[in-house]
Amino acid sequence: MRSEAEYWLNAIGALPPLRAKLMEVCGTHTMSIARAGIKSLLPEGVELLSGPGCPVCVTPAAVIDRLLELSGEPGVILASYGDMLRVPGSRPGDSLQRRRALGARVELVYSPVDAVELAQRSPDKEIVFLGVGFETTAPGTAAAVLTARERGVKNFSVWSMLKTVEPALRALLRQEDFAVQGFLCPGHVATVIGAEAFRFLPEEYGLPAVVGGFEPEEILHALYLILRQLAEGEPKLENAYPRAVRAEGNPLAQRVIAQCFAPRRELWRGLGMIEASGLGWREEFAAWDAEKKFGVEPPEAEAPTPCRCGDVICGRCRPADCPMFWRRCTPEDPVGPCMVSSEGACAAAYNYQTV
Repeated sequence: MRSEAEYWLNAIGALPPLRAKLMEVCGTHTMSIARAGIKSLLPEGVELLSGPGCPVCVTPAAVIDRLLELSGEPGVILASYGDMLRVPGSRPGDSLQRRRALGARVELVYSPVDAVELAQRSPDKEIVFLGVGFETTAPGTAAAVLTARERGVKNFSVWSMLKTVEPALRALLRQEDFAVQGFLCPGHVATVIGAEAFRFLPEEYGLPAVVGGFEPEEILHALYLILRQLAEGEPKLENAYPRAVRAEGNPLAQRVIAQCFAPRRELWRGLGMIEASGLGWREEFAAWDAEKKFGVEPPEAEAPTPCRCGDVICGRCRPADCPMFWRRCTPEDPVGPCMVSSEGACAAAYNYQTV
């Protein structure tokens, strides 16, 4: 009996020959595609590109520089997920991990609430949680501040680096050199904002959009649907991940996000400043807003770096097109965040040799 993956590969092979560039907009998709070797199984002429779907990767070096400055403040402990610790700022090799080795207090946590509990255990320190992510992690980050408010924890704050997907996709589509014919939409984000949030892609831009799951057969199913739409010339929105994603998303998570955050302009690696693409704390949560508490001025422009991560996540080049890839830039000694993150396109290409 054929496997489900074989079924969808045969279905893709039965479609009329196409030349198409497709983009996945989720770092988990990027890593799953590389691990399963899906690029090598697709027909000649079908190319997969990685988009701005890795939250660590889209955080610009200028923001990392601000974090490095804050790590030197006396009495401050930064709490973060693991990937953020290794992302270099504008100076190669200068990261939170390096600053920790030099004596800065930087703690690894597995959830925002862990950081709240760290603050409760360290009443003489200021704990700053680095809230990175998209709509998927925003509810949990909001819940941490709601928990801190309920418990009266005043020595805890969050630096919100949260970003939203739709404005970034619109910014991509406005670029003159952007040439992608269809989108594999992020299943994790869609569980929160709903499949309908991506309807603007076919209706406004005439591009196929399919929300997909993360197993190889689920990805192949979604790719088949995108390619079928292109073959038939009928771009539309399809949900190929109905076991996890509803059309309307998760209303409770959406309400928590709306309660705590307001849209704000945000700086993205590779895309620059994008209006209403970030989530900043509402005024009633100012006491837990790390940027206000420490008087941090957000950067207005990207800092220059020697890596091409910005081009990779915008589909302008593949990881192997960067002259540092596999030479100067490796997972052991990364130059850019796409090689650091467990969801980064360069790390995926390096680890699974999908160059």
